[in-house]
Amino acid sequence: MVRALVLAGGWEGHQPHETARLFADLLRDAGMSVDIRDTLDCLLDDSVVRGLSLVVPVFTMSTISDEQEAALLSMVRSGIGIGGWHGGMGDAFRNNPEYQFMVGGQWVAHPGDIIDYRVEITSPQDPIVAGIPSFHMRSEQYFMHVDPSNDVLATTTFTGEHCDWIAGTTMPVAWKRRYGAGRVFYSSLGHSLGDFDVPEARELQRRGLLWAASLLGSGVDA
Repeated sequence: MVRALVLAGGWEGHQPHETARLFADLLRDAGMSVDIRDTLDCLLDDSVVRGLSLVVPVFTMSTISDEQEAALLSMVRSGIGIGGWHGGMGDAFRNNPEYQFMVGGQWVAHPGDIIDYRVEITSPQDPIVAGIPSFHMRSEQYFMHVDPSNDVLATTTFTGEHCDWIAGTTMPVAWKRRYGAGRVFYSSLGHSLGDFDVPEARELQRRGLLWAASLLGSGVDA
């Protein structure tokens, strides 16, 4: 059976345990075995990580030790997929640039805090987003520093209402990439559990995790 490890912890404002349980259940519905842990020490436990296909970090801010980070990065480079959302993956471990290199981006701002904005699907033929229409969100609109090598699946455009100097800036919302042999998926949606009441946001995340676990698509460019 395909196995996933969900790491739920860090800043509680992003409801890590609630969102972790949501996607753990969706992965189980897809036939995966899912283990939820609240400590990064499990990354050093061979009995936990042996045979994994997917790691899902839900650990906003917080810190990771050198040994824990080395174990996680090695796992992904060796072919274990990784996928996550919002600050749980894209604003975790701020002092670890190699982790950010793996993710393909890092949160830096959400002008206006909770606002209305639109998410545009940009790669409609990709299996992660095929059939998902562009949609509206009311949440934090993440402004991120992103890797130009990302394979971008969805974007959002800033109006400049809250920061006039970024008016018209189009920002990636969801992407996939590779780190070594591992598949990496990220979506900036998911500030709170309620964000995933938006069907498109939930399905985008669900498919992205399945892709990262090599259960969707047949290669990093699939």
